Amino acid sequence: MSISRPLRIALPFLLAFILFMALSPHPPGTPIDRFGDKFQHMAAFATLAVHARLAYPHASAWRILERLVLFGATIEVFQNIPSLHRSCDWHDWLADTVAAGVVLILCHGVRKAMAR
Repeated sequence: MSISRPLRIALPFLLAFILFMALSPHPPGTPIDRFGDKFQHMAAFATLAVHARLAYPHASAWRILERLVLFGATIEVFQNIPSLHRSCDWHDWLADTVAAGVVLILCHGVRKAMAR
């Protein structure tokens, strides 16, 4: 069995976990909390990008990036709901986008190097 199948099964759970952490009024603490909000965003979306690339190795990197950018934007829109006591910040969305994009570029480089 290839590694992509279990990762495809796990991807919705990873997305749900990140969504839960992003929309919870008081999310549980994590070891990376001390590095700040932008680092948390970048770590989450870097993880999502690697996971999605491995789960869908034949998918276009642009398609994966498009979906992650949309997911990040959706999170920010939902964080604007007053009852969640969260704040919508386009800088967070930018951190999500940059982290996912950089990781996908690195994945492309690794794939090319391994193909040689």
